[in-house]
Amino acid sequence: MNDQNPKQDVRKFYDRIGWQKVSEGIYQNARYEDLRPVSRPYIHRCHLRVNRHLDPIGKYLLDAGSGPIQYPEYLTYSEGYQFRVCLDISIVALVEARDRIGTDHGLFVVADVANLPFKNDVIDGIVSLHTLHHLPGGDYVPAYKGLRRVLKKGGKAVVVNGWDESMLMNTFRWPILLMEKLFQKKPESPGEEDTANNTAKKKPKGTFVHKLNVQGLRDVLGNDFPVSISVWRSVSVRFLRAMIHPFLLGRFWLWILFGLENLSPKYFGEKGQYPLITFTK
Repeated sequence: MNDQNPKQDVRKFYDRIGWQKVSEGIYQNARYEDLRPVSRPYIHRCHLRVNRHLDPIGKYLLDAGSGPIQYPEYLTYSEGYQFRVCLDISIVALVEARDRIGTDHGLFVVADVANLPFKNDVIDGIVSLHTLHHLPGGDYVPAYKGLRRVLKKGGKAVVVNGWDESMLMNTFRWPILLMEKLFQKKPESPGEEDTANNTAKKKPKGTFVHKLNVQGLRDVLGNDFPVSISVWRSVSVRFLRAMIHPFLLGRFWLWILFGLENLSPKYFGEKGQYPLITFTK
């Protein structure tokens, strides 16, 4: 890890490892998600939560840190837009994104999310998924302000990131450890589990991550940049893999969890693992 140039570390990681395919439609980065059938319906519905906070139509949807537009649900975000502007520091990601959505609908820009190369007030809507946590701490404010700068008046932006610490996941720390000891097993197929986690030797080293907690985000942004926090997904991948199993009625419990998240989105957004952070201009 190059502490002096973490962005280059991130770019190299995704070019060489993160966006390399391990099977058809499955990238190495999928090890950060739980794609087992028992969890898939819950993951699907969580991914679609982004649509609730975007205007359904417009000309330009900026996907800030688009990656290859990894999951099918991600494609729905730009269905009502003329163009999806895919911006990423990884050329490999953009090549994959271009293959997925084509040049009639997609525009592809190699750039730093903290230094957007666009004019003011040109973007109708913004999504940024699991990207800003790869920025050094000093780039958080420029990134958020840059997103707001390019957004048209009245436009909506959705940022999904993970918290540095989750009260909810801390509560389940010991049950997770117990269940891991009791039930952890090797994955059956690349699409179902952590394809790079079969053995410690095969697991690739991660890249630079700098996450905040709720108060840390508000302190960094200050009063002049109000954001709303709701839930994208309240539980971590580790929780899902340890606690959710078909023989323990896993789908049922995730259905209950999804309902609770909908009833109290602010609580689960602030106390859970993955918040959905929105702002307008």
